[in-house]
Amino acid sequence: MAAATAIRVAAHSSLTLLASSPSSSSSIIKNFRSISHLGIISFSANPLLFSSPRSKRMAHVVAKATLGLTHPAQIDHPKISFAAKETNLVEWKGDILAVGVTEKDMAKDQNSKFQNPILNKLDSQLSGLLSEVSSEEDFTGKAGQSTVIRFAGLGSKRVSLIGLGKGPTGPSYRSLGESVASVAKSSQAKSVAIALASSEGLTTESKLATASAIAKGTLLGTYEDNRFKSESKKSTLNSVDLFGLGSGPELEKKLKYTEEICSGVILGKELVNAPANVLTPGVLAEEAEKIAAAYSDVITAKILDTEQCKELKMGSYLGVAAASTNPPKFIHLCYKPPSGSIKTKLALVGKGLTFDSGGYNIKTGPGCSIELMKFDMGGSAAVLGAAKALGQIKPLGVEVHFIVAACENMISGTGMRPGDILTASNGKTIEVNNTDAEGRLTLADALVYACNQGVDKIVDLATLTGACVVALGPSIAGIFTPSDELSKEVVAASEVAGEKLWRLPMEESYWESMKSGVADMVNTGGRQGGSITAALFLKQFVDEKVEWLHIDMAGPVWSDKKKAATGFAIPTLVEWVVSNSSS
Repeated sequence: MAAATAIRVAAHSSLTLLASSPSSSSSIIKNFRSISHLGIISFSANPLLFSSPRSKRMAHVVAKATLGLTHPAQIDHPKISFAAKETNLVEWKGDILAVGVTEKDMAKDQNSKFQNPILNKLDSQLSGLLSEVSSEEDFTGKAGQSTVIRFAGLGSKRVSLIGLGKGPTGPSYRSLGESVASVAKSSQAKSVAIALASSEGLTTESKLATASAIAKGTLLGTYEDNRFKSESKKSTLNSVDLFGLGSGPELEKKLKYTEEICSGVILGKELVNAPANVLTPGVLAEEAEKIAAAYSDVITAKILDTEQCKELKMGSYLGVAAASTNPPKFIHLCYKPPSGSIKTKLALVGKGLTFDSGGYNIKTGPGCSIELMKFDMGGSAAVLGAAKALGQIKPLGVEVHFIVAACENMISGTGMRPGDILTASNGKTIEVNNTDAEGRLTLADALVYACNQGVDKIVDLATLTGACVVALGPSIAGIFTPSDELSKEVVAASEVAGEKLWRLPMEESYWESMKSGVADMVNTGGRQGGSITAALFLKQFVDEKVEWLHIDMAGPVWSDKKKAATGFAIPTLVEWVVSNSSS
């Protein structure tokens, strides 16, 4: 309310000046004209008030007044030591012994004894109580089931059985780790052992993958984003022993790699969870610079301001940013390996709308989710999370550019209007027929910029369309690309990462709906096939010599159940980059 009052007072003062002074009125009219021209035609860098030093100070005060005095608290990220164990499970000493079981593992003979040898051994040590309790609680090993039993007679204080379903997969092993984290939190456990009732059939490679999935689930399940809570319960878990999943340098290397990916996922979650009054484009740029500073041996940072973007003729991006008091920041991180030659150059481009009001086509009505539009920078969070992970992993033979055109899509007298024409940095003109189709406008200039870095392949990520959520639901991201080979690469990476992608068609005939009578194109083609026409729009800004793939992650960026960010796509991006490296 205070900010709105300040705006009204400033506007009233300007209009009074306009009425009272002919010389002043001429100057102010020129300012209004400058502000009203968006794109690259004539853009005013001052998005709210006039361009005097005093006005700039007032604009700064207005922006700060909206912050609500909210500052994120410093929280400790999970620090868990993982170790491989080959000792007798029954003799292990600690707080919780967790055993992952399939439905088949829970089979019993006519004497109600477990047929599975590990469960039978545990049950014998406990005088049959494990079998008795599992029957009483109707625990059958179905996915999602778990039970915790406190016994005397073992080295561990508690035994937990966690269901893996009929046939365990990567996601079910990750769920096992998440369940262990949940049990450890509720009991304030410090040490946990994890074993599979049936691990003897696993190959060496599958044991590594299983250990990685369990570790990922445990790490991410332990983490809670409590930065904005006045009180929070800290996790006490600090050590996890893995039984029956191998040992030695290869396992240690795999677990370290998993921890590095998880650190990137946690950063991505924190960026998306942060409210728009805390995570402005400027703060997002600061977070990018922190990554470069932390891994300065391999990552450099370049942050472009409004004037530098104008020099690069980024009219499409700047048109979106024009209404906000928070200035845009164009983020460019570059990873170069610590040694050796570079065989491949890649770019990861993320949509970076730190808040999306919809602009003059404001988001209204049930289901518009305006209150969640802090997550409209989920693509940039994925890109920066991947940068953090790769800064630790340091793959060889590959150069990676991380690019984000960060801004807000707001409403003010300086903002773009429906019907305005923007000119992108490749010279193409865009008639804005919907200001709420803004993400593609920012990506247009980001993609042109990425191509100008001389890259071979680009993957862009964006919470771009509701149409993709309608088509694929909340758990699956849609991918679009003219390249079958690149599609195979990214899908293979997603399968290793345990994330779900689905390729959708780029139907060229749909481009007819994107044609404008007065410009090269419009920015949205209507409701039908909305995610396809959005991808076709982005294609206009990619060099034909560059392989390109677009990920529409509007569904899986956010968990309605947990009311929090998921960190989606970061593991996939890391796996894709590593698959293109010579490491």
